This record gives sequence, C-alpha cells and structure tokens, in this order.
Amino acid sequence: MSRLPLALTIALLLGACAQQVTPPPTTSPVQSASTAPASADAQFSALGQRWLDGILKASPVNATQFGDHHHDSALDDLGPTARANALAFSQSVLADLDHIDRAALSRENQVDYAILHNQLQSDIWSAQTLQEWAWNPLIYTGIAGNSLFTLMARDFAPLPQRLRSATARMEKLPGLYAQMRANLDPARVPKIHAETASRQLKGVLAIVDDQIIPHAGELGGEDRQRLDAAIAGLRKAIDDNQKWIDTELVPKARGDFRIGATLYDQKLAFSLNSPLSRQQIRERAEQALSDTREQMYEIARRVLKGKRKAPALPEHPNEKQQQAAIQAALELAYAEHPARDQVVATAQAELAKATDFVRSHDLVAMPDAPVEVITMPEFARGVALAYCDSPGPLDKGLATFYAVSPIPDDWTKPQVESFLREYNTRSIAELTVHEAMPGHFLQLWHSNRYPSVLRAVLGSGTFIEGWAVYAEQLMVDQGFLDHDPLFDLVHLKWNLRVIANALLDQGVQVDGMTRDEAMHLMTVKTFQQEREAAAKWVRAQLTAAQLPTYFVGWQEHLDLRREAEQRWGASFNQRRYNDAVLSFGSPPVRHVRELMFDLPIQ
Repeated sequence: MSRLPLALTIALLLGACAQQVTPPPTTSPVQSASTAPASADAQFSALGQRWLDGILKASPVNATQFGDHHHDSALDDLGPTARANALAFSQSVLADLDHIDRAALSRENQVDYAILHNQLQSDIWSAQTLQEWAWNPLIYTGIAGNSLFTLMARDFAPLPQRLRSATARMEKLPGLYAQMRANLDPARVPKIHAETASRQLKGVLAIVDDQIIPHAGELGGEDRQRLDAAIAGLRKAIDDNQKWIDTELVPKARGDFRIGATLYDQKLAFSLNSPLSRQQIRERAEQALSDTREQMYEIARRVLKGKRKAPALPEHPNEKQQQAAIQAALELAYAEHPARDQVVATAQAELAKATDFVRSHDLVAMPDAPVEVITMPEFARGVALAYCDSPGPLDKGLATFYAVSPIPDDWTKPQVESFLREYNTRSIAELTVHEAMPGHFLQLWHSNRYPSVLRAVLGSGTFIEGWAVYAEQLMVDQGFLDHDPLFDLVHLKWNLRVIANALLDQGVQVDGMTRDEAMHLMTVKTFQQEREAAAKWVRAQLTAAQLPTYFVGWQEHLDLRREAEQRWGASFNQRRYNDAVLSFGSPPVRHVRELMFDLPIQ
C-alpha cells in the first residue's frame, strides 16, 4: 500500500502515497494552458493556490511530508475552533469553485477542477457527517508519530535545523494528546480502534530514542536544554495518555466499527471517484474470484503432474478437487521462505532483481532517485505489513522508503511459521514489485514530476493502488523470475487477495460479515495464511472504503490497456503505453483515459 496522499489525510483531519515526462518540475499549483481563455484558468489557478496554502497551513505535519517546510515547527490543531475554521474554508472554496466556468478551462485544468470538486465535497461530508475526530484515535497517534518521523527520516535540511523543529513539535504534542482526550467520545470509539491506538502510542518514543537522542549533541546551549526538556515533557505526556487510553478509553469504548450502508456508499463514492457502485464491484469481484481460481488450478495441474502423493487432477474438477490441487501446489512455494530475521534483507534482494528486470526489458522510464528498504516505524505498525512512503513533490532527490514491518517479538512459533508461509520468497518478490519496482516507488516518482502540484496533492488512491497491482501483472506477463510457474501461481494468489479485499470491505462494513466468515473467505477461498488473514480482519475493521481501491483501480487499468491496444493497433508497445499512463500524475483512471485519447473531460 501507499501512504495516503496529502489531501486524503487532510480529509481525515477534517472528518476527524509515472512515462515520457518532459515538462520540468514546478511549484505551480495547477497546469497552465495558453489555448483556454485566460480568465477562467487564472481564476482556477488562484483558487487552487488558495486551497493549497490553506491545507498546508491546516496540517503542518502533512506539509512536511509534502515537501513544504514553512510549517515544520508547527503541529496540527484538532480543537473545535480549528475544525470549524477548516469546514468553513472548504465550504468557501467549493462555493468559489462552482462559480468558475469549467468548460472554459484547459483540458488539464478541467481534470484538476473535477478532482478538487470531489475532494472538497468529501472534506465537507467528512467534517459534518463522518466526524472521525470524535471516534477514531488513530488520527491522533498518526499525527503524533508522523510529526517527528517526517522531520528526522529525510535529509531535506541540516540536522540541527530539523532537531529544532522536532523540539518545537515535541513541546506541542502534549496539547495534541489533550485534544485527543477532549474530542474522543468513548461511546462512539470502536474497541478495535482504541486497542490499536494503545499499541501504537509509545511508538513515538522509539523515534525519539532512535532518531533524535543519538543526534542531540548537534545542539548546544539553550537549544540543547530546550530539546531535553521537550523530551522529558513528551515522555510524561505519553505516559499520562497511555494510562488514559488503557484505563478509560479501552474499557469504555462502545462504538461500532461497521459504518453501515449509507455512510459506506457515500465514503466509497468519494474514495474511488469511479462510476462503479458497491453492487457492481461485488459482481466483478465474485466473477474474478472464480476465474482466478480456474487459472490457478491449471498451473497446479502442471506443477503437480507426476509427483508422488499428488491429489486428483481431473480436467473438470469439483470445488473440493480444485481446492486440494491449488493448495498442494502452493505448498511447494511455501517451502521456500526467509528466516524470521531475514524478511527485510530478502525484500532488499528482490528489489535489486526487479529493478534490473524492468531496466533490461525497457518497460518504463526509470527513476533517478533512490529507494530504501527500511524497518517500519513502530507508530505505523498494526494496519498493513508494508507501505511505500515517497517524498513529496516539493522535496527533490530524496529517498523513497519501502517500509516492511518486522515479525512481532511475542508471536509464537506457529504464528511465525504462518507468516513466513504467506510471505515466502516468491511472495516477497511480488510484494516488492507492488511497493517499489515498478509499483508505488516508480509510479509516485513519475507523479511527483508532473507540473501540477495541485494534482499531486489530490492523487487518486484508486489510480495509485491500481497501478501497483497492474505492475504485478505486467511483470508476470513479461516473464519475471524466468516464467517460474510457482511465481505465477503466487501472483494469482495475490490477485485473490486483491479480490478478497473488495469483498471483505463491504462485507464487514455493510453486510455484517463475521470474523469466521471473513476468515473463511481469506483462508479457504483465497488461500491466505492465518496470520495474514487475522491482520486483514483487523484492517477491515479499522478502515472503510480503502481496501476496494486495489481491485477497482486494477480493473480500470486493465480496461484502459485493452482500449489502448485496440486504438493503437500495431503501434502499441508496453513502454509507450506505460510512459503515457504515467505522464498525467495520479488522477482517477477515467481522467487518464480522457487525456490519453483526447476525449471530453467528464
């Protein structure tokens, strides 16, 4: 997964991560065009800058992540006055946007207009209806952790300057925790959210101990005294907040993690920005589930043929025979996995292989910035195994982080074995393709080069996650790992995970799917190991309308490539197509289609 684009994180706060790219980077918020009437584009440019300035000021932590370092010493304010001001700001910008003649804008600005309009409506809905600030404690733990991590992880400025900014934020963090206690209504907080927040809270201290204290000698005199005092104050504030979470919030948490059909459908529409409905997503996912299992069975027949104790392999199997054959074939892949302490090292090795493959096969324009495999920060653990953390478009030449969560120390031997069977060596290769090359790292590098900063901020999670899943398919189609049939089988199993994500999300959030039903979908129908399925069950409770972005985006990317093949005919080639798709930043796929094929902007 990719860390949330800045605008999507802003939405949480209010309601509470690419081609032949030739244009040079710019800090302009929108793409200008000389062919459209200047007045309309000028109005939109000014409004886009106003919105961008407003959200960067409202969320200094995300501004740092984005690469705007004017607010590095400030901290997000989630108090009632700040929330009311943020809502009024969104309403004002939306009203002004509605007065601009969209048809008079350049085509590029018509796309950005549509995306900004969707985001503003989403922000207003989040503030007035969803109100995550009142029931989701993970908003606060996320801000706290990121407030320091975004300062210390990348060398965007001299270390003493970043340490002074970290000091200022640590001085303000007790105030954020006080807002957390004041804002959260235990009767509305789901217990799973409270328990996860309890586990994440002290992760901030790991950043202090590992990334700040070892460099404290860079400061002297009053700066050093202030740093030491800020750390001491933060430790006390975290201890106090931990006590409150464990003795007050967790025992009294009574909220329902299921948001229900009405809220879910509204959130899904804003999140996907796609014409597909919940029912259409379910129908396509169920058909894809059946088709993918049939493909896996055909591979299983080939790899098991002639092996001792192989299960029955009839040409037309029943459901039980299909299940047994696929499971037996997957066991061959599960047998090859890293040692418990070698998961990160294996990801590093697979990243090198994938990078060499993409370059040698000339699949897409390659990034000129580094990517580093890191151990996931403690404050971010508990939602997903891995994520891609790219620098913002205003931070040039800095590293992207491919973060991998370590195996928890308290897991039993069977739990560790379950995890390593799921994340066997071939699965880590697939994960690395998704998160790094040619998945999130490559795509977001291209996206950050697109001239419209506004579009970068408004990056579509569906486009981003869909591209990463499409990248997995691209590598298999091109013969990555020498057409290894077991890798192809593992790849199809990962497709099943994407399909299950879409079914699981609406099943849990709308249809009342129980844990047993969810585990059956994941461990039986889609062959996931118990540890992976258990973690995904937690994730499905903690989030809503994010898990379907993988499946919907993947399907939209596949549809787009098929259309390009038909339109371009003999002139179609993979490099041309990939570079073209990635040349527009990260807008919803439907807008990429309109721009690629010169169609009206809807």
